[in-house]
Amino acid sequence: MNIQKLLQIELPIIQAPMAGVQDHALAVAVSNAGGLGSLPCAMLNPEKLRSELTEITRQTDRPYNVNFFCHVPPVPDTQREKQWRELLLPYFDELGVDANSTTSQAGRSPFSADAADILEDFKPPVVSFHFGLPRPELLERIRDWGGKILSSATTVDEALWLEAHGVDAIIAQGLEAGGHRGFFLSKDLTTQVGTFALIPQLVNAVKVPVIAAGGIADADGVAAAMALGAAGAQVGTAYLLCPEATTSAVHRAALKTQEARVTALTNLFSGGAARGIVNRLMRELGPINDAAPAFPLASTALAPLRTKAESLGSGDFSPLWAGQNTSGCREISAAQLTCELAKLS
Repeated sequence: MNIQKLLQIELPIIQAPMAGVQDHALAVAVSNAGGLGSLPCAMLNPEKLRSELTEITRQTDRPYNVNFFCHVPPVPDTQREKQWRELLLPYFDELGVDANSTTSQAGRSPFSADAADILEDFKPPVVSFHFGLPRPELLERIRDWGGKILSSATTVDEALWLEAHGVDAIIAQGLEAGGHRGFFLSKDLTTQVGTFALIPQLVNAVKVPVIAAGGIADADGVAAAMALGAAGAQVGTAYLLCPEATTSAVHRAALKTQEARVTALTNLFSGGAARGIVNRLMRELGPINDAAPAFPLASTALAPLRTKAESLGSGDFSPLWAGQNTSGCREISAAQLTCELAKLS
């Protein structure tokens, strides 16, 4: 099925939900331009989720997407947390930060019945998921109000699993994509392949529409993905410099440097594999380090270091999420970028 018809959008462009670097403003701008704007919700408490949805529905009457995680929260491991903090101790000493200090930060919560209760008041047209799908009864609540369901697949096996569980479309997340890997059947990184190898495999394996994601930064990339059978493209990194994004000053600065061309998968910042610009912490400890607590617990100990370093203008301890192709990052409006991405599709 045509993705525009399925999602009731004008352009085959979906703005990737990017927790920590956006709020409703970016989603509204993309939706009003004819694409599908997305709101990342995994780090929002109930009050913030309700207020963000209120702003979206106040500022647009176009379809939009809300995105949630479906991870199983890990049992805290005291010994592993202790080892992690000991590994970070030299950095605390260097920055003059108390190693036992804590910094207020938003957690990452999986989709729940409480979140579904809030969504029912707004009935978002599209709900997407990362790390699989929530319980069947939660999916039924979305279907009951007519919501379309999307989720990310990084392998053929994951795509087949998602199709069997009734998703309306599958996001083919290639290895190039910035942020967290959406894998859920296996955490073996050797199973992960590039976007343009993944698209035709998924298109041949499933009957539902496939949306390409990862390394797509311009209209030529969108056209190439669609030539391989993708019904549309999900783009994230290219939006990071748009004025509607809440990307931090140190993150914006990093995206404008030559260093932004070098990214890697790392588990240092959250405990889960995610792609970002290689910075000091990644060079010195990883980028993959077995000492990091399970997702999403690794971020707790790092938070005070990140706060202090960013106050000094440094991104040494910040998750500078970005995909492998940062060439599309420009300081233009999200509406202009959305229209330009769709130009050759």
